[in-house]
Amino acid sequence: MIKRPTVKDYRITVRFPAELRRRLKDVAHRTRTRESDLVRGAVERQLAAEEAALTAYEQVKKAGLIAVVRGAPPDLSTNPKHFEDFGKS
Repeated sequence: MIKRPTVKDYRITVRFPAELRRRLKDVAHRTRTRESDLVRGAVERQLAAEEAALTAYEQVKKAGLIAVVRGAPPDLSTNPKHFEDFGKS
């Protein structure tokens, strides 16, 4: 469900070609939905699709979960000898 704008929301200006604006107005009228709600929903869907298309590495990086371990060997993540006992209790 699309949330209604609040006082803390931001306003932006977007320019549309005449044909796209006509289509937007037609859909808004037909569905009894405000044009701004249609645009907001389209942007939210596009951003969700972009985020879903991120690789696992990009998602972890975006979440801030990639870090540098100071004092660790420089080949810690690539040298098989560092994994010999990995996962063993």
